[in-house]
Amino acid sequence: MSELFSAMSISAHGMRAQSERVRVISENMANANTAAPTPEEDPYTRQYITFKNQMDRTLGANVVQVDKIGQDLKKPFPTKYMPDHPGADENGYVKLPNVEPLIEAMDMQEAQRSYEANLGMIEQSRNMILQTIDLLRR
Repeated sequence: MSELFSAMSISAHGMRAQSERVRVISENMANANTAAPTPEEDPYTRQYITFKNQMDRTLGANVVQVDKIGQDLKKPFPTKYMPDHPGADENGYVKLPNVEPLIEAMDMQEAQRSYEANLGMIEQSRNMILQTIDLLRR
C-alpha cells in the first residue's frame, strides 16, 4: 500500500509544478499588451519555466520540480506605431512585450491537461486504497 501513497505523492509534485507553470503563463498573459513606459526601457519580457527530475529519498523515486523561471531574451520585442504613447521613440514606435497570447493559451491548455492527469492518478490511487481497505474489512 505504500506504493499507492508514493504514487499519490509523485502526482502531487507534478500538480505543484504545473500550478507554478500556470502562474508563469498567467503573468505572461496579463502583461501581453503592456507597452514600454519610456523609449529607453524595455517592456515586459516573457517568462518561461523549466522542470527537472529530482530524487526524493523519502519516496525512493524521481519527482518533478521547477528547475528555473527565466526570461525569454532571445525573442525580439515587436513594435507598434503609436506616436502619442509616452513610450514612443522618435519615430513614433513603441516596444511591446515578446508574448504571443496564442502560444501562451496553448501552453495553458497543456499545463491544465497535465494537472488533470496528475489529479486523475491521485483519484485512482485513492480508489485503490479504499478498495483495499474494504477488502480487509471483510
